[in-house]
Amino acid sequence: MTKVTIVGAGNVGSTCANVLVSNDSASEVVLIDIKPGYAEGKALDIMQSQPTLGFACKLIGVTSDYSKTANSDVVVITSGLPRKPGMTREELIGVNAGIVKDVVSNILSASPNAILIIVSNPMDTMTYLTCKTSKLPKNRVIGFGGVLDSSRFIYYLSQALATNGNNIDGMVIGGHGDTTMIPLKRLAHCKGLPVTELLSAEKVNQVVADTMVGGATLTKLLGTSAWMAPGAAAAFMVKAILNDEQRVIPCSVYLEGEYNQKDICIGVPVKIGKNGWENIIDLKLTEEEKALFEKSANAVRTMNNVLHDMKLI
Repeated sequence: MTKVTIVGAGNVGSTCANVLVSNDSASEVVLIDIKPGYAEGKALDIMQSQPTLGFACKLIGVTSDYSKTANSDVVVITSGLPRKPGMTREELIGVNAGIVKDVVSNILSASPNAILIIVSNPMDTMTYLTCKTSKLPKNRVIGFGGVLDSSRFIYYLSQALATNGNNIDGMVIGGHGDTTMIPLKRLAHCKGLPVTELLSAEKVNQVVADTMVGGATLTKLLGTSAWMAPGAAAAFMVKAILNDEQRVIPCSVYLEGEYNQKDICIGVPVKIGKNGWENIIDLKLTEEEKALFEKSANAVRTMNNVLHDMKLI
């Protein structure tokens, strides 16, 4: 029996729940939200697809009742506010830090052995906050951004190559942000062939640029943040943990000297399994890639410094 809790029944959280339930990735999924009836309604809607989709997983929705989340193996935390017009970065971090700290405390009271996947924004900073305040072993706190960014990178490559995205392997490391992510064009390949040999340099650079504004592009089209790919990315990580897949995927994790960085959570390739992230993979970056990673880490640290300045950690 495996149990997953998703905190936050908004678009991303409910999509994650739907993917997990539809694929029978867990025995039970709990969707929890502070808005009365909201998680219950989302769960009811999803469960009414059981006769047509044929899954066996059980999904329940609850309002602020963390006792129902007890003994969860994995917890996905999506709760938090989006940045509103006129809101400063510091204000956003302050509000969401308070939300995430409260959620983590409640979750660990009910499920002290859970592995936490952080989706809440700004994701790298919220992952860092959780590592510093929860006192959990670092392998049990994982930020999800690299999976989503890599999926977008692969999509844009598939369009440029006019092929199925399943034929392509690509990875994005660094911070989860428009200016901090690093699509690794040198290492991307299609059925073993480097994409840099299949596409012109101009086309590859366009793919990189499109990837880096992938979230902003969707926000402009939809009028709100994306949720289908983010929810699926979080579910993908949950499945890798529950099935002990030992899958190498880029995630935001706490570094203690790896990639020449310390005391920071940022996206690097890690092996994911039943214990959370189990080890960090050293990609042997080029000097150019190292410089980009250093720049990305500095930007993430600027965000993290807000936590220190506000005495949130």
